[in-house]
Amino acid sequence: MAPLAPDQDPKTPHGSGELASDSDTAPVEKRAPPLLGGNALGRLAGIGVLLLGVVGAFLYLGGWLSPRKLTPGRFVDEFERVNGEYSGFRRNHAKGVCVRGYFDSNGQGRRLSKAVVFRTGRVPVIGRFSLGGGDPYAGDELSTVRGLGLQFSLSDGEEWRTAMINLPVFPFKDPQAFYDNLVASQPDPKTHQPDPAKLAAFLANNPETARALGIIKSHAPSSGFDNSTFYGLNVFRFTDAEGTSMPVRWALLPVQPFEAAGATSATHDKNFLFDALIASILQHPLQWHLIITAGQPGDPTDDATIPWPEGREQVDVGTLTLDSVESEETSPARDINFDPLVLPAGMAPSDDPLLSARSAIYSQSFTRRAGETKEPSAIRPAEVGK
Repeated sequence: MAPLAPDQDPKTPHGSGELASDSDTAPVEKRAPPLLGGNALGRLAGIGVLLLGVVGAFLYLGGWLSPRKLTPGRFVDEFERVNGEYSGFRRNHAKGVCVRGYFDSNGQGRRLSKAVVFRTGRVPVIGRFSLGGGDPYAGDELSTVRGLGLQFSLSDGEEWRTAMINLPVFPFKDPQAFYDNLVASQPDPKTHQPDPAKLAAFLANNPETARALGIIKSHAPSSGFDNSTFYGLNVFRFTDAEGTSMPVRWALLPVQPFEAAGATSATHDKNFLFDALIASILQHPLQWHLIITAGQPGDPTDDATIPWPEGREQVDVGTLTLDSVESEETSPARDINFDPLVLPAGMAPSDDPLLSARSAIYSQSFTRRAGETKEPSAIRPAEVGK
C-alpha cells in the first residue's frame, strides 16, 4: 500500500505508505504546499506511491458495492495484483506481531455510551500491530502506515473490535474514490512509478483527497509503534442508558513520550520497528489513553477525509495496557478479522460508506487466507535481543 499515508515521506513500497504522524494527538491543519506545480511529474509520482500505501493500509473495503463494479473480490484481486500473493497472510497489513493486555475503564465513558466496556473495571484485550502492504517480508520503513487492531472481550460475552491506523484523516471519502485511486496509482511496468497523468486526473476529480493529503503530510511520524497515536478515523454512534445518541470518533494517545522519526540513527535493520516494539514490551508494559471525541450537530459523519473542528469535547475513558507479545504462529490474533462493525450494544456504525466496505473486504481476505498453507512470519519475538 502506498497511496496516501500520513506521517512521512511518500516512499512506501507496495502500497503500504503512510504520511501522517503517529503520535500527534490533534489534527494539525497547516497549509500544505501545492500538490501541483514545480516538478509536477515528480510530485504526482510521489503522491501516487503515498496513496497506494494508504489503500494498502486499509484493505478493508466493501460488501454492498455494485456487482459489476466494486465487489469485495475485485478489491482483493487488485491488492493481490499490486502486492503479490503470500500464502496464509492478510492481503493487506500482512507483516505484523501479536500482543495481549487489558483495558482499564475509568467509568467516564458511561455518560456517552451504555456499552459494557465503559463500566468501571478491566477487560482483556488481544491485538496485532502491523505495517501496511501485502508483503509480509518487506523491510520496515518509517513512512509505512502503522496499524493496530484490537479485540476487547466484554464480561457479558460481547466483543468490540477496532482497526486503527496512524493517519489523522483518511484520503478517500467513499469506496469509489478508494478504488479509483488504486487503479490510478498502479505502477507503470517500465518506470515502476504511477503514471503522473492518471494521478493528476484522479486528484482533479477528487479534490477532497488533495485536501486530506495536506493534513496528513502536516503530521510528522513518530519513531516507532510504541509512541504512535492511532486513529479510528470513521465516525460511529454512541447511545447512552437513556437512549440519547451522539456521533463520536476515537483515538489512542500514547503514554510513552513522543520522539520524532529521524531523531535516531538512520541505519536500521530490516525489522527495526517491530524489534523496537518487542524490546519495549519485554522491558515494561506499553500504555495508551482511549480518547473519545464527541461530535456536535453539523459535524460530518459520512466523510473520513474531513477532521472535526478543534474544541470538540474529548473524554479520556480509560487506559489500554499491552504487556505481552507473541508471534503470529502462536497467537489467536492471527485469525481475527478486526472488523469495524463488530460492536457491543451502545455502539453503532454511522452513515460512513467506508464502514460496510471495510467489513466486507476483511471477510473476503479472511476467506482466501483461511484455506491456504500458513507460512512463517518474519517477526519472531523470541529471537529479539539474541
